[in-house]
Amino acid sequence: MMMGMLAYESHQGLWNSGYYSQLFGIGGVMITIAILMLSTGYFGGIGAPFAPYFWPHLGQVPKKRERKRPVRVYMDGCFDLMHYGHANALRQAKLLGDQLVVGVVSDEEIVANKGPPVLSMEERLTLVSGLKWVDEVIPNAPYEITEEFMNTLFNKYSIDYIIHGDDPCLLPDGTDAYALAKKVGRYKQIKRTEGVSSTDIVGKISTHYWRILLTFKQKDAGAVDEKAGVKPNDELKSQLSHFLPTSRRIMQFSNGQAPSPGARVVYIDGTFDLFHAGHVEILRSARQLGDFLLVGIHDDQSIRDRRGYRPIMHLHERTLSVLACRYVDEVIIGAPWEVSKDMITTFNISLVVHGTVTEGNSAGEVDPYAVPKSMGIFKTITSPKSITSASVATRIVDNHEAYKKRNLKKKASEDRYYAQKQFVSGD
Repeated sequence: MMMGMLAYESHQGLWNSGYYSQLFGIGGVMITIAILMLSTGYFGGIGAPFAPYFWPHLGQVPKKRERKRPVRVYMDGCFDLMHYGHANALRQAKLLGDQLVVGVVSDEEIVANKGPPVLSMEERLTLVSGLKWVDEVIPNAPYEITEEFMNTLFNKYSIDYIIHGDDPCLLPDGTDAYALAKKVGRYKQIKRTEGVSSTDIVGKISTHYWRILLTFKQKDAGAVDEKAGVKPNDELKSQLSHFLPTSRRIMQFSNGQAPSPGARVVYIDGTFDLFHAGHVEILRSARQLGDFLLVGIHDDQSIRDRRGYRPIMHLHERTLSVLACRYVDEVIIGAPWEVSKDMITTFNISLVVHGTVTEGNSAGEVDPYAVPKSMGIFKTITSPKSITSASVATRIVDNHEAYKKRNLKKKASEDRYYAQKQFVSGD
């Protein structure tokens, strides 16, 4: 009797006390041995595949789970003048699936539906591909989700859901660009990011940047443009911003990881205003030089003091744009202009780098990289692109009338959105 009980107890965890509660004594032990030998192929080569039929309860043994296909979601956009609102939309879209595929609307479609884009397709592809949440990019996507393109998404790209923000996206005829996706039940909505849009940025530049350009060109001579009536160091007021920065938003964009012990920490700093393809490429180059990329972002006042004008995007907006880049591990918000010995020690910086393309450095100012140069840990790296924030803004200034017309059309829909805005859950 005792041996029978031991046999039962020794298998209880595996078999879950089914039929074996009645198998006592020597006979029970013999039956148990026979079943185990059959299931291991001892007799006549009868292997494990036979066991489930011989004994139905063997199905209780854990089986290897079949791996499910990853959920793929699609989101499209123009992504002209990439900002943290675009980045946050794609971050939210990624949360609705496992893989995020992004369609970048073609130049021709943007012209037909909104007006001329500021950035080229190549620049916009670089920006989108550089975001940490993006897995795949489809260039020259259509503005409207037509039946043909929707079937392409479902069949060729294995897309499960099409994503868009809670703000309406209307075609020139007033119809919903995502109507078909909604009709077939393959549409999901995210919350639009408050306080920023390409329309607002273009408006700021159109209104103020021509003054900034004059200031920059004339500040060395101390000249005053009589037509503009602007002195070189005049304070340039910016348009009202709806941006509401929160610590949670910073956390959502952050990797939240410190460098591992012994990691080679690379440091690069800058303004990173109007985050563009040149920024993405220089950050990529810097990241390749080490294991951890730390980025210093200068505050608004420091930039104004040294360059004579404030950046278009303020510190927290620029911080989010940089954090969204896949090559960035951590940022210093409001980094000091000069890289000190204490700062190098505090962050365990192995290498300080700077690109060959810079904007608006004041002549005769103290070299901000004097300390890392003296320590032999400074390196100048070739900027992969010549584009700058100033050159992007100049495109808008040089085509002022075209962008003014574009903004008037877009501003009407922006105003309607804010007037009718309601709370939408999500972030």
